[in-house]
Amino acid sequence: MATASSFLSEEQFLCSICLDVFTDPVTIPCGHNFCKTCITKHWNISRRQQCPLCKEQFDPRPALRINTFISEMASHFRNARILSGQVSPGSGGVLCDVCTEPKQKAFKSCLECATAYCHTHLESHTRIAVLKRHKLINPVMKLETMMCGKHERPLELFCKTDRRCVCPSCATSDHKKHRVVALTEECKEKKKELEKTRVCVEQMIQERLLKMEQFKQSVKLSKQNAEEVTEAVVEDCSDLIDSARKSLDHFIDVIVQKQRTTEEQAEGFIKELEEEISMLMKKRAELTQMSQIEDHFHLLQNTPTMTVTAKDWTKVRVQSSCDATVRMAAVQLETIRTEMKKLCARIELARVRLYGVDVTLDPNTANPYLVMSDDGKTVRCSDVTQVLPDKPERLSAFGVLGKQSFSSGRFYYEVEVKGKTKWELGVVRESIDRKGENAICPENGYWAVWLRNGHYRALTGPSMPLVLVSDPQKVGVFVDYDEGLVSFYDAEAAHLIFSFTSCNFSEKLYPYFSPCPSDGGKNSAPLIIPTISHTLN
Repeated sequence: MATASSFLSEEQFLCSICLDVFTDPVTIPCGHNFCKTCITKHWNISRRQQCPLCKEQFDPRPALRINTFISEMASHFRNARILSGQVSPGSGGVLCDVCTEPKQKAFKSCLECATAYCHTHLESHTRIAVLKRHKLINPVMKLETMMCGKHERPLELFCKTDRRCVCPSCATSDHKKHRVVALTEECKEKKKELEKTRVCVEQMIQERLLKMEQFKQSVKLSKQNAEEVTEAVVEDCSDLIDSARKSLDHFIDVIVQKQRTTEEQAEGFIKELEEEISMLMKKRAELTQMSQIEDHFHLLQNTPTMTVTAKDWTKVRVQSSCDATVRMAAVQLETIRTEMKKLCARIELARVRLYGVDVTLDPNTANPYLVMSDDGKTVRCSDVTQVLPDKPERLSAFGVLGKQSFSSGRFYYEVEVKGKTKWELGVVRESIDRKGENAICPENGYWAVWLRNGHYRALTGPSMPLVLVSDPQKVGVFVDYDEGLVSFYDAEAAHLIFSFTSCNFSEKLYPYFSPCPSDGGKNSAPLIIPTISHTLN
């Protein structure tokens, strides 16, 4: 009866993930087979059920059942690896150098004899005393490469100075003053390096998977916000639809185009990340395979470069860009009816709200008189100072910075100031003098506005008085880093309070908050950072 190996090759039963004979093979819905552990781990890491070969996705995750036929065949091939038997010259295995045809598969190679032996011909090395002292290793091809060409002795040492394998005679002659260690010791160090690189690659894979999810979430939120803005504009323009139809249609088309551009950009990033992840996973598999090599010489001679070069994705972002589009629509609609001015103001606020970020207060920067909530969203000024370590980042003035920093793009956040008679809000550069009593102005790294007993001022240095229609209960702060713009809004009335333009930003910016002294209880209300609503109302 023909055996499985007579009409099937071992390559047909290799898992494409671990590159070894199947262990507990399973067949997924697309028809491809993998080790159960391999495909489960792959799906857990990638966070989506996708075939590594054909990329078909499955939702929900399919149940995995052992393919008994493939499991039995894989078992035959694993057993064939263990059992010694007759091997044809073309089979690719290491053959006994002593056997006549047909040659047996080699069981061990002797470094002293420079010969590969099968079980039968190895018997003399287990019986004769002088041969017992010979060093035996697992059979290898081209055994002569493991022998010193000069001294004809085994290369069983490693010169760390010249980074090469040497024999004992080399170690006492040409490499006498060099640092020489045993191959086993060097292999241990090499495996440690391999493990460090593997961990690094694994971390890079996880970071890129996370970045992919962030891009997908950005597209989802961008699309949702764009739809909300579009719907609100259409609703508010319903009574002016006849006269504003042309402008409105153009406005919607541009938003859709902007969203399409955002999606295409994100898809491009995701595709690039998928390619990098595929490359890194191959690198990880290679490193894992190399780490499992027990042949010290083979490991040191064939270890690939452990440097992993990949793109730095930390500052790559998908920008949801509806700016200028909403502003253009507002200008066009102003010419139609005076009421459209109010609508335009609401549209403008909705535009900057698209860049809303989650800001929390940094307790390490807070003045000792400031008391914050556990979630870092509320701050008030106490009449009693707290005993806190005087860290370099802590402000000596009555202020606190946000934890989040920004060095590119656009961002927006809001602060509730209801019930307060004094406050300061804005952004600061990272290098401000945190211990001095310098004036709050752009020259000193502050872009801020304040309220003092009913009077509002932009702290332009010298400060500029502001005339507002009503007292803001919630202030919005918008920054376009690349354009050098800082704008403040009455977030409820949808009025622009003030804008710093042509700002020269060259370092990280941090949100800045000051509830100011409580003034005997008159100004005891806290500053609150609320969740941003992406609506026009």
